Amino acid sequence: LGEVYEYFLGMFASAEGKRGGQYYTTKSIVRTLVAVLSPHKGRVYDPCCGSGGMFVQSEEFVESHGGKRDDISIYGQESNPTTWRLAAMNMALRGYSADLGKDHGSTFAKDQHPDIKFDYILANPPFNDSDWEGEKYREDVRWIYGTPPEGNANFAWFQHIIWKLKPDGQAGVVMANGASSAKDSGEGDIRSAMIKDDLIEIMISLPSNLFANVTVPATLWFLAKDKSKHGKDRKNETLFIDANNLGTMETRKLRVFTDEDVKKIQDTVSAWRTGDGYEDIEGYCKSSTTEEIENNNFVLTPG
Repeated sequence: LGEVYEYFLGMFASAEGKRGGQYYTTKSIVRTLVAVLSPHKGRVYDPCCGSGGMFVQSEEFVESHGGKRDDISIYGQESNPTTWRLAAMNMALRGYSADLGKDHGSTFAKDQHPDIKFDYILANPPFNDSDWEGEKYREDVRWIYGTPPEGNANFAWFQHIIWKLKPDGQAGVVMANGASSAKDSGEGDIRSAMIKDDLIEIMISLPSNLFANVTVPATLWFLAKDKSKHGKDRKNETLFIDANNLGTMETRKLRVFTDEDVKKIQDTVSAWRTGDGYEDIEGYCKSSTTEEIENNNFVLTPG
């Protein structure tokens, strides 16, 4: 029943066009996020959870690796009241216990989980959101790396996510390509500060047409509070993957990642994290140092 529900969510999102992205992230993107992040045990959080697809894939990942359903605890928040109900229904249909907060509400205005830090955070925040009421949060405690511009919430989301991570926590975030290289309105300064603090673990450039409703290409950012904790000590190193040549067109409008595509990315990341058999491959992956990134003006575009 849960799978049927998710199928209809996908069909509904596709029919809704651009607005469908508010509550549905396509499976190819979510599976890639979950495969790289590999949430085995602990608290999993999505600060803009839509209809809860990240949680479904996280639970399925745990169970497919021999874990039990209650190995991870699910926490979410959603501002849209209808979408918040869709997420609650999605969790109920699958029998997952989840804390989605007492009510729907803006993550910036009223954090529903103020005293909790998380092991894993997965998020697909609204890209380049200019209506996030940034002027209300000029002095927010979360802005460790700089005050985000009022006209764009991208780096407000990043800093909220970093604020919510445990000292060894990890996050996977879907973000518009522009955030990787933006120089104006303070975004470049915040990105530079995040790089200098060694938070950027992996950057994966996605091909276009992976979203059900828009053709815009995006980038997956993986953040780690402590790069010495997950495999080989990778302090001051960042892995770049260009996945633009992966995926096949399922329809005229929608590209999908096959199991082999997701496994290729997952195996590359695993080899890099452990240091077991990883090699740079021209046009596909490269392990870079913080110094190299600084020399490239703190731009995080894999290409």
